Amino acid sequence: MQRYNILWADDEIDLLKPHILFLEDRGYDITPVNSGTDAIEEFRDRNFDIVFLDENMPGISGLETLNELKTIRPAVPVIMITKSEEEHIMEEAIGSKITDYLIKPLNPNQILLSVKKALENKRLVSEKTNMSYQRDFRQLGMAFGERLSQQEWADIYKKLVYWELEIDETENKSMADVINMQKDEANSNFAKFIMDNYEDWINGDEEAPLMSHQLFKQRVFPMMKESDRPVYFVLIDNLRYDQWKVLEPLISDYFSVDSEEMFYSILPTTTAYARNAIFSGMLPTEIAKKYPNMWVSDDEEEGKNLHEADFLDIQFQQNRITDKHSYHKITNVQAGRDLLSKFSNLDNNKLNVIVYNFVDMLSHARTDSNMVRELAPDESAYRSITKSWFLHSPLFDTLKAIAEKKGRLVITTDHGTIRVKRPFKIIGDRNTNTNLRYKHGKNLGYTDKDVFTVRKPERFFLPKANVSTTFVFAIEDYFFAYPNNYNYYVNYYKDTFQHGGVSLEECIIPYITLTPKNA
Repeated sequence: MQRYNILWADDEIDLLKPHILFLEDRGYDITPVNSGTDAIEEFRDRNFDIVFLDENMPGISGLETLNELKTIRPAVPVIMITKSEEEHIMEEAIGSKITDYLIKPLNPNQILLSVKKALENKRLVSEKTNMSYQRDFRQLGMAFGERLSQQEWADIYKKLVYWELEIDETENKSMADVINMQKDEANSNFAKFIMDNYEDWINGDEEAPLMSHQLFKQRVFPMMKESDRPVYFVLIDNLRYDQWKVLEPLISDYFSVDSEEMFYSILPTTTAYARNAIFSGMLPTEIAKKYPNMWVSDDEEEGKNLHEADFLDIQFQQNRITDKHSYHKITNVQAGRDLLSKFSNLDNNKLNVIVYNFVDMLSHARTDSNMVRELAPDESAYRSITKSWFLHSPLFDTLKAIAEKKGRLVITTDHGTIRVKRPFKIIGDRNTNTNLRYKHGKNLGYTDKDVFTVRKPERFFLPKANVSTTFVFAIEDYFFAYPNNYNYYVNYYKDTFQHGGVSLEECIIPYITLTPKNA
C-alpha cells in the first residue's frame, strides 16, 4: 500500500498528537509544523501529497499561507481547518481552491475521511465502479437474448453509455475492453431487432417509437402551444447520447432538465434523410414526390440539406400553425457570433431553430486529417474534443443568452455516429452513392450476410432511382469497402466515425427539454 506524506500546520500542533498518531497507525507519514512560515519552507523543500492548514495562526494566517502554497505547487490538495464558522472565511478558502474544510473540534474519522476523499478518491471510485459494473454485466448480457421493446433497447443503450462514462473516469480503465465487447454484443442484437421491426414501424405500427418525421408534430408544436415563452430548438448535427452526457454538466449550471427522451432516427441515419424528415415532417419518398425540386438524390453534387428552412415553413403550414419562427444554420464560429449579436431579435418569435454543424464536421475532419485522428483516437477523446469545443463556442454563449431570456430550450440531433472497425466488401457501379454505412443501386454485389438489405425501398419510404434499386445498410461496426484498392481504402477509413447505418449509436438519439434555472 502506498504511504502518503502529509504536512500539518497548526500553532497548537502539540494538542493534535492523538490525531497524528491515529493517521500514522493507518499508514500516513505526518510532518508537523506550528506556523505558516514553517509550512511554506517545508513545502518548498519537500514533496507532500496533502496539506492540513489551520486558518487562525499568529504571523502569517492560514489563508495567506494557502495562497503561497498554491503558487509553489497548485495541484497539491489543501484541507483548511478552523474554529470559525464565519461564512466569509469559508467563501475565501473555497475561492482559493481548497479541497475540503473542517471545523474544530476535530473527529479522527472525519480527518481520515477527508484524507481518503482527497488522496484515494480515484482508487476507491475505480474499485466501486468496476465492482458495480461487474454486477450489472451479467444482467445486461441476459437482456440481449430477450424480446425487447424499442423503449427497452433505448434504456439498455442509456445504461451502456452510463457504464462507459463511469469506466472512462476510473484510473486504470481495466473494464474498458469489457464494456466495449458488451456494446458490440448489444449492437449485434440491436441490428436483428431493427431488421425485424423497422418496416412495421415506418408503416405505422402502434408499437413504433417516436421517429424523426414525427418530432415536430408530437413534441415541438405541443411545447410551443403550452409555453408562454419563446422555444429554442437547438439541433447539434451528429450528436450522440454519450456526447450529450458530457455536455450536460456544463449546461446544467444554467438550465434544469425537464425530460431526457430517446427517439429513433429514420434510415439512412444521415443528414439528407433524417434531418430533412425532422424539418419537413415527412418521409423521404413523400418529400421526393411532393417537392421534387427540393429533394436532392445521392448521386447529385448539390448540398442535400439546403431546404430545411423551406421544409420547416411547409410543416408549419401543413399543421395550420401561424406563429412566427426563425431558422439559423451555423457552420462556423463567425456565423455563431453573428447570431449571438442579433440575439435580441429572436425574442419576438414563438420558435427559433438553430442548427449547429460542428460535431458532424469534427467526424469528417477526423477522417480526413491525421492531426485530428491523433487528437481523437477513440470515443473518450472524441467526447473530450466535443466538450472542449462546446465550452469555448458561441453555442454555449447562445444557451446562456437563452437562459437569461428565460426561453424554453430543446437540445437534440438528427442522428448519431459509430466508430467503424470492420470492412465489408461491396461492388457497385459508378452511380452508387459514396456513404460508407449504406449503399443503394441496381447492380450491387455483396454477400447477403452481416448487412440489412432492403429490396423494396418503397416499403421503407425510400426513393429509388430505378425499378431494381436496392438499399443495403451496414450494421454493427462494419463499413463498406470496394475490392479495388482495398487495403488502402480499409486503412484510410478504419477507426473513423461514420453514420448512415444501423447501430445503437446512430439510431437512438436524445431529445432533451430544459427550463432556465432563473425562470
